[in-house]
Amino acid sequence: MAPPATPAIAQTSRPLDGLSLEASGPPGPADGLVAEHLRLLGAEETGRSGERMTLVGPEGGGITAHVTWGDLAVDEATVQAVTGIMAVHGRRDGAPRGLAADYAATAAGVLTVQGLLAGLLARARGSQVTSTEVSVERAGLLAVSQYLAAAGAEEAEAAETAPGGPPFTSADGVVFELETLDPGAWAAFWRALGAPADAVRRGWRPFQFRYATACAPFPQELHTSAGGHGWERVREAARSSGAEVCALYTLTERAVEYDGAPPWKLTAHEASYSGSGAPPPRTDAPLDGLTVLEAGRRIQAPLTAHLLGLLGAEVVRIEPPGDDPLRGMPPTCSGVSARWLALNRGKKAVEVDIKSAGDRKRLRAMAADADVFLHNWAPGKAAALGLDHEDLSAGNPALVYAYTSGWADRLPGAPMGTDFMVQARTGVGEAVRPADEPPVPSLMTLLDVLGGLLGAEAVLAGLLLRQRTGAGVRVDSSLLGAADVLTAPARIRAARGLDTRRPAGFRRPVPTADGWIALPDHAAHPHDVRHLSAAQALERLHESGTAAVPVVTDLADLLSSGPISRDAHGSPAVPAPWRFA
Repeated sequence: MAPPATPAIAQTSRPLDGLSLEASGPPGPADGLVAEHLRLLGAEETGRSGERMTLVGPEGGGITAHVTWGDLAVDEATVQAVTGIMAVHGRRDGAPRGLAADYAATAAGVLTVQGLLAGLLARARGSQVTSTEVSVERAGLLAVSQYLAAAGAEEAEAAETAPGGPPFTSADGVVFELETLDPGAWAAFWRALGAPADAVRRGWRPFQFRYATACAPFPQELHTSAGGHGWERVREAARSSGAEVCALYTLTERAVEYDGAPPWKLTAHEASYSGSGAPPPRTDAPLDGLTVLEAGRRIQAPLTAHLLGLLGAEVVRIEPPGDDPLRGMPPTCSGVSARWLALNRGKKAVEVDIKSAGDRKRLRAMAADADVFLHNWAPGKAAALGLDHEDLSAGNPALVYAYTSGWADRLPGAPMGTDFMVQARTGVGEAVRPADEPPVPSLMTLLDVLGGLLGAEAVLAGLLLRQRTGAGVRVDSSLLGAADVLTAPARIRAARGLDTRRPAGFRRPVPTADGWIALPDHAAHPHDVRHLSAAQALERLHESGTAAVPVVTDLADLLSSGPISRDAHGSPAVPAPWRFA
C-alpha cells in the first residue's frame, strides 16, 4: 500500500510571493507573457511593461532580465527566417512558411522566466547573480535544435524529406489527425479503409519519422482511402485497429471549453529542506550542485532535463536495460544519434528495469538523494509502478517531483497525448496558418519543444518554492498547457467573437531569383523581386529602410557561422539561451 500523501501547504504559498515586478524600456518581444507567468507565480505587477524586467524583494536589490530580438532579426518574422523555423515549418508545403503565431517570442518569454527563477534560486544559495539576458534568436535556434543536429550529422536523413503529410479528410469533410506508435495498428487502420497494401507499407516510414523530419510524403492512395469513407466509419476503423484519430478543433471550440488553468501546477507539502552547507553556485551555472533524475522519452521531458543541465544541474538519465533505443536512431555522429545528442548530451546514464521490483527499489534509493525526479510516462504508469509522487516523497520529502504529460487530466476522453494530436485538439492549426491557408497543424514539433520549456519553468518554480519555504513540491506541466500558451492571443480573439486568422500571406517569405527573403511583419510588400538575387533584393530593401533578412532554407548553412558549435561526437550543439552576470 502506498504511504498517505503529505499535507499540502496553503495555496497562497507561491515561489514569488513578496516580490514585485518592475519593468522599463521600450516594449519587449515577450514582456506580456513574462509578466503574466511571474504574476501567476506570485509576483506583484506595477502595471508597466518593457524589455527590461526586474524582480525586487522587500529587502531591495533584485535580478533583471533583458530580452532582445538578436543580432540579425528585428521581429518575429525575421527571427523565424534567420533561425530556420520557416524552413522546418514549410517542409510539409515544399517551401518556407512563417508560423502565424509568435512561436519564437513565446519560447523566449518562457526562457526569460526560467532565467529569472534560476537567478533568484542561485542568489538564495549564495551566488552573486544580478542579471540574465535572453535573445529571441537564441530561442529560435533552440526550437530547431534537433533539426539542426540532423543537418550537421555525418550521414543523410533516415527518411525522405519531401512535401506531404497529414491531416486527412473524410468523405463528409471532417479534417483529422491520425496517431499510433504501432505499425500493426497503422496497417490494420488502413486495411479497414480499403487502402492498397503497397501504399500502407510505403506510408509507415514517413509517418513514423514525421516527428524527426517535419514532413511525411505519404502515397496519395492513403488520402484517397481516407476520403472514401465518412467520419463515423473512420472512427470505427480507429477503434477496431487500436489507432487513434482526432478531428481538428477550431479556436472557438477550444475557447468555449478553456478552463483558465495556468500552464503548470505546483503542489507543495510539508518538508524541512534547508539547502545549507553547499557552496554557492557559479554565476553561469545557477543550478550547480543540484541533481536531476530524468526518466523521459522522446522530446518533452528530455528537453526539460537538458535545459536544467544547461543551467548547471547534474542530470542522471534513467534508461532501460540495453540502452535507450533512440540513441542509435539515424542520422548519427560518431555512432550516436544526432537528434538524441541534441536533447541528451552531457547527461549521465543509469540503466534501470522499472519492471523489476529490485530495480524500482534502487530507483527509489536514487531519488532519496536527488533534488528533482522528472518523467513523462503514460498516465497512471508511475502509480502502478510505485514510483509516483507519494512513493518517492516518502523517502525524500524535499524532492521536487515533476511530471510532464500530454493533457494534465484537464480534458476527459482526450486522445493520445502526443504533439500533433494535441495541436489538432486545441486549434493550433488555425493559430499558426494565415487566412489563405487551411487550418493545419505544423509538422514541426511545436508543442513538444514548448512543453519541454514549460516543464523546465515549472521545475525551477518548484525548486525556488522549496528554497524559500523548505517545502517539497510536485509540479505538473503538459502539452495542453503549451498549446494554450501558444494560442492565447488567437483564442482570446475567438472568445470575443473576433477573427482569429492572420491576413492572407502573413509572414510568407518573398521569392527571389535564387532564394527567399523575409520582411518584418508590418513592412510594405516590395515590388516583384523574382528577377533579382536575394542579395540584390536585400540591398534594395535596406536602402529604402526595410530591415529584410535572407530566409535560411538549408539548416546546414547555420553551422558555418554564428553560435552553433560541435560537441565531442562532432554533432552540432546549440548554446545555452541565457547569459547570466
